[in-house]
Amino acid sequence: MIQNLPLGTSDFSALRQFDEIYVDKTELIYDLASQKSKYFFVRPRRFGKSLLISTFESLFKYGLKEFRGLAIEGLYKNETKYLVVKLDFSEAKYFSSPEEFSERLASLIVRNFSRVGFSYVPGSAESIFYQWSEWLKTLDSNSLVVLVDEYDSPLTYCLGQEELFAAVREQLSKFYAGLSANERVLRFVFVTGIILFDEVCLSSEFGHFTDLSLDPRYGSLVGFTREEVEGYFENYIEKSEKELSISRDDLMKQLVAQYGGYCFEETGSTKVLASWSLLNFLAQSSRDFQAYWFETGGTASLLKCLKTQAVKAPEEFSREKRISRSELLGVSGSLSDIALLTQAGYLTIKAPESGGTFLLDYPNLEVRRSTARLYAEQLLDGRIPGQVGAGPIVEALSEGSLEFVVFVLNQFFLAIDYQKYPVKDEATLRAYVQVYFAAAGVEIVEEYRGANGRKELKVKAGRQDWLFDLRIVKDLKDASVHCVDADECMRKTHLGHQEGRKDLRKVELVFSTGARQFVQWLEDKIL
Repeated sequence: MIQNLPLGTSDFSALRQFDEIYVDKTELIYDLASQKSKYFFVRPRRFGKSLLISTFESLFKYGLKEFRGLAIEGLYKNETKYLVVKLDFSEAKYFSSPEEFSERLASLIVRNFSRVGFSYVPGSAESIFYQWSEWLKTLDSNSLVVLVDEYDSPLTYCLGQEELFAAVREQLSKFYAGLSANERVLRFVFVTGIILFDEVCLSSEFGHFTDLSLDPRYGSLVGFTREEVEGYFENYIEKSEKELSISRDDLMKQLVAQYGGYCFEETGSTKVLASWSLLNFLAQSSRDFQAYWFETGGTASLLKCLKTQAVKAPEEFSREKRISRSELLGVSGSLSDIALLTQAGYLTIKAPESGGTFLLDYPNLEVRRSTARLYAEQLLDGRIPGQVGAGPIVEALSEGSLEFVVFVLNQFFLAIDYQKYPVKDEATLRAYVQVYFAAAGVEIVEEYRGANGRKELKVKAGRQDWLFDLRIVKDLKDASVHCVDADECMRKTHLGHQEGRKDLRKVELVFSTGARQFVQWLEDKIL
């Protein structure tokens, strides 16, 4: 029988009970659980953090009872059962005042710690935190396991509201101060979240936690590697091949391109696919490659991360991005937008660079295209390209009609909110074209410097490849003169001939800032 997919299952016990597929991470889990320590671990939403927390809960509460056949079975020899408290801070994330959050936090603590013996006395002169800390002191040494899921949820909820954020941070600090003051009783603590808020994580109240977030040993602790996908989901991969009439190799390449590319560790070598997207695809592969991760709250989360105009500007879409290690970890001050986007999964580590910096990019096509759609709607003042007559760009590029391509591009540019987003230079022009192409699903193969020393944009639509050299002038008179010179330049430099392919359309497009559209175009006729 084919095992069921663990789609939407974040409870380890339920997953094992119903014999759903479990991608075995227990060797890594053993490495952590065998230590008396406190760990901190951030990853984007929908990557399996809650299942990881639940797996630790089962191990410490019931031992190996639910781990039959998994790697940890031959490693973990500890027979001790522990008091286990699991707290989901997303349960306390809806509030409008510091007082309301205090009530929600107190309720969360009482509700979960009462299951292992804590008894809160309401109306007492002693605060909830004092009563709770005093109770902790009565426990045996190394007897308590505390698991915190979505620790940052209340903070993210009030992001941008400085006074409320500070009040929430203060209340949370009291919770972590209580844990730190009772280190003796703690056998194991594991805290997960999406964003690393240094105001909390680096505070003295938080205590000494080992941050696993960039550790190469745990780069695949959540998410799926390509090898895991092929090893654990063979039956579903085979089913998808048949439904899409595609070879195994092509299917895996497309899965990695669409849902993979995430790298969370500092060496840049371990890549994983998004769990949620992969499982949704396998469950309904006949629907082709949908934006599953982004559609589950992605837009709202991204817009909340985009706090400054520097990141909101659509020309940032294609700009190369870098971040220092200290900036990514928030130790150089408050988190930047780039750090927020990276931790939240909208950007990812592509490669480490000298000097303690990382080169960043969009992890995959799902995120790149979805982000481009947001930027495109921003350029068009809330509309989509189809509403302004610029919908069929994929069709235009696939059919290979240069005139049609230019017409559709011009429909898009004429509809842009030019007061907010003028085309200032060639870099801006190229960025807007990339936003439009990516939003429409056109595959942007690469952007590089051609034989003429200029940046050229290569795209693919269907079986047709295009290589664009985009230029900018102020008016039509300049465009005419420019095209005469450009034609000669193209003949001398053989634009795009280094590709060595006759099915590559090599085109120069000239954009007039006065007319706000492309006014001249040339195609290299030399073969």
